[in-house]
Amino acid sequence: MKAHLLYRDRDLDMAQALPSGSGALVQDLELETLFGAMAQGDKAVAAVVRQAVLTSLADVETILYRQDILKDCLRWEAVVRDMYALLVETIEVERKNYIGFGFHYPAGMLHRSVDVLQMFFGVLQKLRGLAEQNVDRFESEGLRALFAMLIAELSDDYLATIRQHLQRLKFRGGILVSARLGKGNKGEGYVLRKENAPDNSWIERLLSPRPPAYAFRLPERDEGGARALSELRDRGITLVAGATFQAAHHITSFIKMLRTELAFYIGCLNLRRLLTALDEPVCFPVPHTASERDHRATGLYDVCLGLSMARKITGNTVDAKGKDVMIITGANQGGKSTFLRSIGLSQVMMQCGMFVPAESFAANVCERIFTHYRREEDATMSSGKFDEELSRMNDIAAEVRPNSIVLFNESFASTNEREGSEIARQVVTALMERHIKVFFVTHQYEFAHGLHARNLPNTLFLRAERQEGGTRTFRICEGVPLVTSYGQDLYAEIFVGQETARVAVAR
Repeated sequence: MKAHLLYRDRDLDMAQALPSGSGALVQDLELETLFGAMAQGDKAVAAVVRQAVLTSLADVETILYRQDILKDCLRWEAVVRDMYALLVETIEVERKNYIGFGFHYPAGMLHRSVDVLQMFFGVLQKLRGLAEQNVDRFESEGLRALFAMLIAELSDDYLATIRQHLQRLKFRGGILVSARLGKGNKGEGYVLRKENAPDNSWIERLLSPRPPAYAFRLPERDEGGARALSELRDRGITLVAGATFQAAHHITSFIKMLRTELAFYIGCLNLRRLLTALDEPVCFPVPHTASERDHRATGLYDVCLGLSMARKITGNTVDAKGKDVMIITGANQGGKSTFLRSIGLSQVMMQCGMFVPAESFAANVCERIFTHYRREEDATMSSGKFDEELSRMNDIAAEVRPNSIVLFNESFASTNEREGSEIARQVVTALMERHIKVFFVTHQYEFAHGLHARNLPNTLFLRAERQEGGTRTFRICEGVPLVTSYGQDLYAEIFVGQETARVAVAR
């Protein structure tokens, strides 16, 4: 049995190594905030959403496959949560009671395997019941296939057969083993035998004389005889113990994998509840193939900022259809970095099959997602800030592939304007030639103006909006680069405001 709720043809591999650059992606996009909101304290959900989000999909069909399942989960949230709670409870009981499951001798292995199967028997019955009650409600391919599989493979006849086998495997009437004598009169060919069903009634068996039989009873203190008898027992049940162990392992693996893959959707449901409470919109994005160039959104906002501040965030509209490079300039503290983070978060969320924080969203999938943000100097740096920036850019260059996306936030600003602008120009030009999408937030006028002067059709220039008088709206609009970033606005707000306050206090 397979869950297949994240991929059509395989399970989620929790042991898969995360792509290079994942650490920078988590740091720059503040993904820990997203993971925490989705997990809500559930460690299993936290581990799964981290793995699923960071192992980004570049396959449109798989993205749509997950979207359809998530839509079903949103429509029938109570059913999905009930199923997840059942699986979590079962796995927790199994973990507490069967820590020493892997016994190496047949009798112990058989005993533990039968206990595990007995415990999971009731869970399988409940899962089939949930499937029968809800199979007609769900529309997604993944959930309908899961429910159909549970109904077909866990039929009444199958469950009855399991129940009978479990009763027999307890061997309440003892074990019947046959063997033959081999060389040196040593036993060989041990086979577990099924006892013949009695032909007469239990009253007749009780009153009729017993047939003659050869038997012996071990003395209570005969430890050697007990070991010899135990060895004979183990030889007889070795095959059935191995088969029962495999069956228990198979069912346990299915239960755990179903819990694991449902955990991703539980994380999405948790996030949706939080955003609904903040009155923030979400939508299911329209993914396009990697070779296309599309990036359009309305009401796009930074979901992590909204979660951190617990309030509604200003959304933005962008239309970058057919564009490879987006240069974002404008006033300091105008929302450029927040906008860039919203671009990265929406791309990451789309490419793991989630909804995105926007009123509408459409974009091409990207082969890889990279971030290159300015870093503050700290004790962990083995060289200067500029050398560290170049080193990270070198790492990205070694991994980036055509149809990837790179998000730059004030990169190469730790050197002088001319040198930083020239490096930025060469990097962006090289990425454009490799058909790599670029979003670049910069204060370097020489770099931005130089690109604008080339009048390239695949380049879009955006600017943080600033009203007359210096008010920031935190909206990003189309606009050519300006010489100033209006740092004097911040100076007046911070320093002149403080001076005015000191004068007022002095008076």
